[in-house]
Amino acid sequence: MDYGLIGEKLGHSYSRIIHEMIADYSYELHPVSKDDFDEFMTKKPFKAINVTIPYKQAVIPYLDGLDDNARAIGAVNTIVCEDGRYIGHNTDYAGFRYMIDKYNVDIKGRKVLVLGKGGASKAIIAVLKDLQAGDILTVYYKDAPDTITYEECFARHSDADVIINTTPVGMYPDSDATPIDLAPFTSCKAVLDIIYNPIETVLVRDARKLGMTGATGLEMLVAQAVYASEFFQNKKLCASDTEYTQLIDKVTAEVAKEL
Repeated sequence: MDYGLIGEKLGHSYSRIIHEMIADYSYELHPVSKDDFDEFMTKKPFKAINVTIPYKQAVIPYLDGLDDNARAIGAVNTIVCEDGRYIGHNTDYAGFRYMIDKYNVDIKGRKVLVLGKGGASKAIIAVLKDLQAGDILTVYYKDAPDTITYEECFARHSDADVIINTTPVGMYPDSDATPIDLAPFTSCKAVLDIIYNPIETVLVRDARKLGMTGATGLEMLVAQAVYASEFFQNKKLCASDTEYTQLIDKVTAEVAKEL
């Protein structure tokens, strides 16, 4: 495999379609079980890969280095062999920043709930901090350091302004599930779900019914893939922010047609 994606379960992924729209290389979906993960990362049979659930943090000890962005975030979604050294990058940050801008979500000074504490949540929290969010609370299904439970969330934080889902709850094939009941959150203005399959999750559908801005993760997925492809090819794909937006919007629209 020269280029591709690793993760435990990849039946939901559109990454191959997206990368092969963006660039002229073959891109392989390569599921890796937890039992096979160590052998795969020890051998590193690839030129460059993307990394998804549940390995965005687990890959780090196998790498020769991290760029500044990945080091600050503490998670990797892109690995590239550079002069024989395997270097980790994180393009989820840029992808989520694009999503925020695309939907004009006001973050500064706002109370934000982040559902889930996996690798993707780390990039999202980094974006929220850079955009000067007020309170950032990580909601987790059980007691864990630096998180609150869903029970505490409902009891004390129903005044949240923005809710972001980074969990896989509601993702294909369990598309009828939702990670949280939005009804108590009467102050919430926006719900962002980084799940992209289905293109409208139950969570986002509920948000829109309640008059909130609702967005799923297809734009984020495409945007992070564009920036990952730049690392793969070691070249810029666009000359300006406008060109990036045009490319991301074009690929997003083409992928959406196939859903």
